[in-house]
Amino acid sequence: QVQLVESGGGLVEPGGSLRLSCAASGSSFSISAMGWYRQAPGKQRELVATRTAGGATNYAAAVKGRFTISRDIVKNTVYLQMNSLKPEDTAVYYCKMSSPVVWGTQDYWGQGTQVTVSS
Repeated sequence: QVQLVESGGGLVEPGGSLRLSCAASGSSFSISAMGWYRQAPGKQRELVATRTAGGATNYAAAVKGRFTISRDIVKNTVYLQMNSLKPEDTAVYYCKMSSPVVWGTQDYWGQGTQVTVSS
């Protein structure tokens, strides 16, 4: 069983920075892709950033140039560095890791971590 545990959320003032972490534990598995998503109150969950195992990244237009997704293979951890935070970045942030399986792809989700940007 694979578990993803997120950390690093909190309250930050506009213009500030946070780094989210998502650590995978449990059964060993190969990761084909990883990503961060967010869900603000009353809104649907949306993609923030993704990264393939090969290192290709993709960012939502709203965060491009401010957020960076990265990975520590040894620690089996994915990070989201968030700079120049804005109030509209306030949301619960979720990480996802995808693993190839016989029938396709298995997705694993973290429990979410709250990010609040406010003065």
